Amino acid sequence: MQNHVVRSLFILLSAVIGSNVWGGVIYKCKNQKGILVYQNSACMADAETLNSWEHKEKPKPPIDESGQGKDAKKEPPPVLTLKQNVGGHYATDGNVDGKSLNFVVDTGASFVSLPESLAHDAQIYCDDKIGMNTANGKADACTAKIKKLQFGPFYIEDVAAVIVPNLNQPLLGMNVLQLFKVAQEKGEMHISVMEKAQPEPETK
Repeated sequence: MQNHVVRSLFILLSAVIGSNVWGGVIYKCKNQKGILVYQNSACMADAETLNSWEHKEKPKPPIDESGQGKDAKKEPPPVLTLKQNVGGHYATDGNVDGKSLNFVVDTGASFVSLPESLAHDAQIYCDDKIGMNTANGKADACTAKIKKLQFGPFYIEDVAAVIVPNLNQPLLGMNVLQLFKVAQEKGEMHISVMEKAQPEPETK
């Protein structure tokens, strides 16, 4: 049931945000029937505007903390290999703002998601509250920002996140996974840095 609630929460959040995840403002409106509506445009004249929140910036690309300079000997980029557990999931140890944790890699989650108690232990607090409908009724959540996130050999700065009070397990969502190449094969998941496009040679 917990997984169903979490999945419903993120499906709804994805539908609200739409394809342009990182731009614009979300408005929370209350229509004449008392129904709460989240939308990208301002509330209609006959609806009450309760609040609004702006999407966060896209996280910065992964940081190279290997100490290698441009002239250093080039080594193959790191690859994080995860084994599928008995529940069919993939998990990896990580860290958010100095707090160690264990992420479930969830390609169905739009954002990195943290249980409320764990977020507060890492001194990560709400920026804007959002209310969502789940299979168990209405649930309160909020947006937040992680200054520095680490999983495996990878480090990312300024990561948008969602703090969810009834979440049992931190989720590594698509706003981070989209920065990497992710492949699954024979019960293994391989996560690596995307190769940068090489500049075309100059023609004389």
